Amino acid sequence: MTERSVTHTTFVIERFFQVSPARVFAAWSTAEQKRKWFGCHEGATHELDFRVGGHEMYRGGPKGGPIYMNETRFQDIVPNQRIVYTYDMHRDETRISVSLVTIELKAEGKGTRLVFTEQGAFLDGHDAPEGREHGTKVVLDKLVEGLEREAHAAA
Repeated sequence: MTERSVTHTTFVIERFFQVSPARVFAAWSTAEQKRKWFGCHEGATHELDFRVGGHEMYRGGPKGGPIYMNETRFQDIVPNQRIVYTYDMHRDETRISVSLVTIELKAEGKGTRLVFTEQGAFLDGHDAPEGREHGTKVVLDKLVEGLEREAHAAA
């Protein structure tokens, strides 16, 4: 019999954007905008039904490597203020984690402070909280860079 385990963790990441909460919210809520910063694998598939009860699916991986699939269900959405969702992550056919994420968008001066809180259950040693936190920071940094480029181009 395989040894089963679960590691619970919570991490919080903050980022500041020099654009409005509405612009940051749009980057999360529209498929075209999200594909610009969220995906990290060429040829990945992405579906987004952004509404309470809606789902999101991302499937991709490195060439010749494992396939990762993220299946999301949106639990709460307050336009330009808050997004709450649950998701499970698979590597090939193995579920490696289940998480609850809360994204808060707070107006700050002429910009937006994003507070990303993830509460995760990492299953059977297939994934580590530290790796997920690092990957999330990388993805959020891509979002910051993309929105800053966009803001400078519009100025």
